[in-house]
Amino acid sequence: MEKKKMTGSQILIESLLKEGVDTLFGYPGGAIMPAFDALYDYRDKIHHVLARHEQGAAHSAQGYARVSGKTGVCLVTSGPAATNTVTGISDAMLDSTPLVVITGQVGAALLGTDAFQEIDVVGITQPITKWAYQIRRAEDIAWAVARAFYIAKSGRPGPVVLDLTKNSQIQEAEFDYKPCTFIRSYIPVPEVNNEQVALAAELINNAKKPYALIGQGVVLAGAEKELKEMLDKADIPAAWTLLGASAMPTDYRLNKGFLGMHGNMSPNMKTNECDVLIAIGMRFDDRVTGDLNTYAKQAKVIHLDIDIAEINKNVKADAPVLGSAKDTIPAISALLKPAKHTEWIDSFKEYDDREYEKVIKKELYPETQSMTMGEVINKVSEATNHKAVIVTDVGQNQMMAARYSKYSQTRSLVTSGGLGTMGFGIPAAIGAKIGAKDRTVCLFCGDGGFQMTIQELGTIMQERIGVKMIILNNDFLGMVRQWQEMFFDERYSFTEIDNPDFITIAKAYKIEGREVSKREDLDDAIADMVKDDKPYLLVVNVEKKGMVYPMMPAGTSVTNIVLGD
Repeated sequence: MEKKKMTGSQILIESLLKEGVDTLFGYPGGAIMPAFDALYDYRDKIHHVLARHEQGAAHSAQGYARVSGKTGVCLVTSGPAATNTVTGISDAMLDSTPLVVITGQVGAALLGTDAFQEIDVVGITQPITKWAYQIRRAEDIAWAVARAFYIAKSGRPGPVVLDLTKNSQIQEAEFDYKPCTFIRSYIPVPEVNNEQVALAAELINNAKKPYALIGQGVVLAGAEKELKEMLDKADIPAAWTLLGASAMPTDYRLNKGFLGMHGNMSPNMKTNECDVLIAIGMRFDDRVTGDLNTYAKQAKVIHLDIDIAEINKNVKADAPVLGSAKDTIPAISALLKPAKHTEWIDSFKEYDDREYEKVIKKELYPETQSMTMGEVINKVSEATNHKAVIVTDVGQNQMMAARYSKYSQTRSLVTSGGLGTMGFGIPAAIGAKIGAKDRTVCLFCGDGGFQMTIQELGTIMQERIGVKMIILNNDFLGMVRQWQEMFFDERYSFTEIDNPDFITIAKAYKIEGREVSKREDLDDAIADMVKDDKPYLLVVNVEKKGMVYPMMPAGTSVTNIVLGD
């Protein structure tokens, strides 16, 4: 049977359909115009979301991927459009988010001539992708797309860039799509070593104070059920990293809270008290470990990870268990003896009580006239029955949202972890809402980060995306100000910020909103915000110099925790 001939642009779109793509985030332009022209005939099959800036398109694709479990896809033109996606690509690389970014490029005959809007996209993005490849012929498009999606989604997920020359989009070739399931020398999921599994199980069975640290690897593997079964069987208390949030429900009896610089007190303190530390799908980031010279030196370390590069990178593992958490957790669990560690688990309470009295009670139920970030976040979480997808920007709003939101189902926190990208919030919330249409999506932003990608309100307007946006407004770049207060003698160098009338701006984008400055108006405003599925902006003027506590100062021990005044 003769294969059908198509243009490269048609092959591109048909290949995306073969990979199950139903949503694209992008922005048209000269070098990618043939692909957009082809897309015109597929409007009933692929929904294209027009971003207002290519960085926004990349972050939206991230948000979509994080809540849906699918691969996010961007389609942009060459030159500045391609370079505008670099922040999103970097963010996806550090946070293991599956992303395929397709950039236009000048025709192959013009490569290397410094043609209009020519830039070395592959050279720029190779260090921040799993794979970056330039397509110069129409006959290579289907092969490259299949390979891109396989690499982006398999193993430890991450971003892939396809740089598509203009001539390859116009040329004709036979369409013959073969899904990619194997690449020589690329082993996305290592074979599980039964000896290491047995060693890990033995360490846990002999432990008096076992302790699990839960990272995003559990969520990416879809191993939430297997994790709970293992923790229940061996009675192991567990804490979570920022990206591991919602892998366990907040009210789960063995969930002991948030790890890291602004995490809960007991999870950090107990790191240096346990006798066996079980790290699952986390990479021992410096914001979790603090000073590595004082980190968990008393403990035997079991490290479960899919990426061999993470094993022994920061913390030496006594039992390194390579493989997907979906496979390794039940393999270990099968060898575990049922256990009870009641006294060890109860010992967390002393620290929890201290943190509640010194920090949490003051944040949630302040006696001051000014509202706090924590009380706002807590009220929003309650108003959504703890079922919302929480999206954050970066800074104090991010740490507060992680701390004071409650999670009842997985994939419920979308935030920029490794790169810490201000401006992530609005576009990521757009993608999250498209990826989880039947869930409420609540975005928490600072007044600084909100303005970094404020133009994406145009996308919300055009697509009628029902994102609930909450600006925690303190007229400061709050996290930088906190560091200036604590470590730079209160020298507030360029962190105070004059803000516009956010509600008037939202109104210009046909988005309803309300500004609240008094506590007695807050409940009513939140109820108004969540009553339907329309976009909404709630600006809450919070205390000007609020602090995120606890805080583990950078580079110090996990036990060096500051609880405030």
